[in-house]
This record gives sequence, C-alpha cells and structure tokens, in this order.
Amino acid sequence: MSALDDDWRADLDAVDAALIDEYQSGFPVVERPFRVVADELGTGEDEALDRVRRLRERGIFRRFGAVLNPPVIGSSTLAAVSAPEARFDGIAEVINGYRQVNHNYRRDHVWNMWFVVTAASREKRDAILAEIEAETGCEVLALPMLTDYYIDLEFPVVNDDAFARESVAATDASATRISEDAAAGLSDLDAALLVEIQDGFPLSATPYRDVADAIGADVDEVVGAVGRLLADGCIKRVGCVVNHVVTGFDANCMVVWDVPDDRLDARGEAVGELPYVTLCYHRPRRPDQGWEYNLFTMIHGRETDAVNQKVDELAAEHLPFDHERLYSTATLKQTGARYDDLVSAGPE
Repeated sequence: MSALDDDWRADLDAVDAALIDEYQSGFPVVERPFRVVADELGTGEDEALDRVRRLRERGIFRRFGAVLNPPVIGSSTLAAVSAPEARFDGIAEVINGYRQVNHNYRRDHVWNMWFVVTAASREKRDAILAEIEAETGCEVLALPMLTDYYIDLEFPVVNDDAFARESVAATDASATRISEDAAAGLSDLDAALLVEIQDGFPLSATPYRDVADAIGADVDEVVGAVGRLLADGCIKRVGCVVNHVVTGFDANCMVVWDVPDDRLDARGEAVGELPYVTLCYHRPRRPDQGWEYNLFTMIHGRETDAVNQKVDELAAEHLPFDHERLYSTATLKQTGARYDDLVSAGPE
C-alpha cells in the first residue's frame, strides 16, 4: 500500500500536477529557476517555490535537485547475500553500517538481501565486499553493471496507471558500456559541487547562488559546472525527485533473464524501449555461484497482479528465456551515494 492516503491526488490542482509530472527533469539551470518555471506555469515565483516545498513536506518529493550518476563518477556494484533468517537483521545491520552502501532491499529469493556498494575506486569497492563476507560469514554475489540499455525513474505519478510509464511514449534505448574503473576527471570545483548538492539543492529562489556561496565559488561558475556535468553524464537530470513508493508505485519487481549472449544487446535495447520497463541493463553471469542470469529488468507498478501480467507479456513476446521474479518485500536502507567518498583524492 502507498504510504500516502489513497486519495492523495484529490487536493492537487493542475499546477501541482505539472510540478510533479513535468519537472522531474529539465528544471532550468539558471540563477533563479523558479522564476522560469513560474512563467511556464502561469503563476508567481514565490508560489512555485512554496508549492515545491509543500509537496516535499508531504513526502511526494524526496528532494529537489540533481540526480547524480555513481557509475560514471566512481565504481559501483549490485551485490547480494543469502542471509539465514535467524541472523537476517544482524547481517543487514553490518551491511548497512557501511557508508558506501546506499541501497539495501529484502527480496523474495534464496539470495534474499540485495544492496548497492559505490566507492571511489574498484579496489575500495571490492575491499568492502570482502569485509562484508568476512564479517557476516555470507558469500557475496557481486554483479556490477556492464551495459546500460535504459535506466530512468522519471515517470508520471498523478494518474491511475497500473504501472510506471504506462502513459509515456516509448523511448530510444541504446547499449552504453559501463566501466568498473570509472574516473570522471573532476575538477576541484566539480568535486566540491557534487559533495554540496548530493542531498539536494536548497529550496530557495536562488539555489545555485546558495550552493556557490557554500563552496566559495561564483554563481556563474556553478551554473556552468552543472550544465557541463549534465552533458558529461555525471548528473543524470535536475528536477523534483518523486517518491514513487509513497505515490503508489510500490509493487516493484526485478526480473532477471538468461539471454543468449549473442542476442543480449538486441534484446536489451528492444526491451529498454518498452513503455512499462523502467530499468534494463546487463550484469555478469556467475555460474560458479549458481547465477546464470545476465539481463535485468525492472517494472514499477501499483498492483502486483498488473506487474506480473507485464512480466508474462515480456516473457511471451520479447524475452522467451528462463527468468526469475525478485520482488522487494522490505526496504532495509535507501540513501544517496556519498560523494564525499567518491570525489576524495585521499584514502578512504
């Protein structure tokens, strides 16, 4: 069930709906962005700002600001352990204790705890995984992303759609290779900026000036840096980050597929263009650990039955291969990657 009332949309007007659904990305990168947005929505700058503040206070927005891209800036991997039920909570506490772990979910599978580790280097990342194995006594299944076909958690929520992106036009997908030894080549300004904005922009009429003041830079330098980091892929988008779970999309299924390697890119790109697929990417097989799957897809829906129907459709029409459905059943940790670590030149 949604964390908000079922009628959470009832008191939203057209301006609220536009802010929620149309400004998850593309928020103006200018000194006074709310003035531009207000002009586009036919309202005042102060009112536009107050509305975003109110929507964040209600939990509809997680935050306002930039969505950063950890695999481009550092070295990241999805990982899993098979935690015995008697020690599940203790193992979660150990894993969540690492600041480099920014997501952790319980999933309905023999590999029942899935988390993300993002560090400044591949060496540091792998050292953390080794420490987790030693501290928990659980073998770690490490599955770094190798190819990004389509990844976007930007989709409308002020609707009665059964699953995310149902009413969104198909999007072009392509095979983008991801390096495990990423190095973004950040300048001192870029590094300071990413650390400052990792938890969001200040909710003020002049967020870029506030950020500039905080890091001792000129506002034009900050605006230029944000634009450059967007173009380089270090920042994925700038806008209002919606909390999809509390707005109803809480039946979220990760489906893993055993796709023949010579058909992987073609199938990944085709599936990534489907309007109901929110994530599609390639991760390695680990046959020595009993893991034979190489394609991951994610579907976000309001009801489990609707999501299952779409998985059935995927299997019947697009991916006629062995697969498993891994529903998340509990959120154990959910934070942003800590960019203090990723951009640091010194040892962690």
